[in-house]
Amino acid sequence: MNAGIEPGSGKLVDRAKAIILKPKEEWPKIEAETAGQGEILRSYVLPLAAIAPITTLIGGQIFGYGAFGFSYRPSLVGSIVTALVSYVLAIVSVYVLMFIADFLAPKFGGRSDRNSAFKLVAYGSTAAWLAGVFNLVPALSVFGLLGLYSIYLYYSGATPLMKVPQDKSVAYTAVTIVCAILLMIIVTPITAAITGLFGFGAMNIADRADGSGTITLPGGGEFDTSKVEEAAKRMEKVASGEIKPVATAELQELLPESIGPFERTGTRTLTMGQMGSGVEGEYKAGEQEFDLRINDMAGISGLAHLGAAMGVEQSEEDADGYERIGVVDGKWRTEKWDRRYGSGKYGIMIADRFQVEASGRVAGIEVLKGAVAEIDEDDLEDLVD
Repeated sequence: MNAGIEPGSGKLVDRAKAIILKPKEEWPKIEAETAGQGEILRSYVLPLAAIAPITTLIGGQIFGYGAFGFSYRPSLVGSIVTALVSYVLAIVSVYVLMFIADFLAPKFGGRSDRNSAFKLVAYGSTAAWLAGVFNLVPALSVFGLLGLYSIYLYYSGATPLMKVPQDKSVAYTAVTIVCAILLMIIVTPITAAITGLFGFGAMNIADRADGSGTITLPGGGEFDTSKVEEAAKRMEKVASGEIKPVATAELQELLPESIGPFERTGTRTLTMGQMGSGVEGEYKAGEQEFDLRINDMAGISGLAHLGAAMGVEQSEEDADGYERIGVVDGKWRTEKWDRRYGSGKYGIMIADRFQVEASGRVAGIEVLKGAVAEIDEDDLEDLVD
């Protein structure tokens, strides 16, 4: 039996590729390996968990942050401290989620096996860690959403590693997702990460005859675990190549030559293999300008609605502007406006995979909403029919 992954031998890359592209074939191999937590931590977790902190540090120093003519670069010392803290919390989170995965498995008909739970979290987090590479260029950080593919990896590994029955793996994965989200939202200090995540008994899980169910979340609201099952099926199609991103040439055809008084002055494209693609148009009218983007997030096809299913919403407003995130008319939307500089952004998610967003310095948020509305939703949906 294979003892594990030897650092520097190229096996780390092979394992990462295999777990991303062929998870159902790779999980049984992982289950049979004899490597302990320390070896997996040293040879796999530590290198991959460092990607996001390092790329964020480099990207912030080289490119800075901001838009619409206003930008800033964080101090080098502050960036280094932030990177170190983020790295430590990433490692701590692996252990916290390991305890959660191990604790929950028997409640869903699986087994309690600390080492297998560590494998599930360590290798299942591969997509989330690799997505950190997009932090190198802050403008591409939206593609960090591809890290949500890790949700499917947890789902596909629940049965081989934790012996959770297939008909219970949906609910098991859903609870793990909830815990992971709460971990990111609630936990900041390392001490809180270690001691504050074992009070999830407040979540009520109601099973259904088909093995799915609903989860009553702390603070109110319910989450239908069937949403995870739907997403998992679509992720299988992504992994097998049955679902592929739309070609950038087809997306670019949807960008109007002009929008009202605004003329298109340039375009950019981006492709990421089978994980996604995107196009961006630059529009100007006098001193006003905005960018209109269409991103096909094929790699997370079916997962985009999970935030909406959990009722995740956020709203902030003060004298300088506002920011709102939530669901409007059944669609996930983001809206932000800065009154000081007359700049903002507005975006929606279409068909659980297409992000259409406009951002720039214009007369008002209605200009950006109008730009997004110029992209015909039916035309987008026809591209994947």
